[in-house]
Amino acid sequence: MNHPVVRQAAAHLLAYPDERFWARLPLIREAAQPHFPAFLDRVARMDHGELAAHYVEVFDLKRRCCLYLTYYADGDTRRRGVSLARLKARYRAAGWELCDDELPDFLPVVLEFAVLDPSGEQVLKEHRAGLELLRAALAEEGSPYESVVSKVCATLPPASAGDLRAAERLAAAGPPAESVGDYR
Repeated sequence: MNHPVVRQAAAHLLAYPDERFWARLPLIREAAQPHFPAFLDRVARMDHGELAAHYVEVFDLKRRCCLYLTYYADGDTRRRGVSLARLKARYRAAGWELCDDELPDFLPVVLEFAVLDPSGEQVLKEHRAGLELLRAALAEEGSPYESVVSKVCATLPPASAGDLRAAERLAAAGPPAESVGDYR
């Protein structure tokens, strides 16, 4: 398997299906068809609005299907801000700057970084439990995106028993949460 091709194609396939997505799709189909046949075949039978609605329903409205990797480890806590800052610093150290409107933990961004810099694979490995939960949740939803995330996971070493237990805990309890302030 050609990991850079898979990761770059997955970065595009996991982006919101706007006009740019549809314009790039023929090129991605040509480069990555052998890696993503289930996704590409299913998307070919969907219209633009149908895929966009599915994307929003799954990735924006279902907490277990979050494309922001630090959410799984940190939830909506102050610790997540620290994790995001560390990722930005890691990108800067590799000579990579994000656009102002991109969060560094957005899976398509992490995948593009992993294509451009060898340390990007370590970022994916560090978030393996979240990726496993995302993969399982997308499978439960019957989402075509499950095959894309599965292929991303296949570019990594097999999930450890600890990663799988962490994913199960996340599925059962959800990501960390904190209460700020005293409401008594």
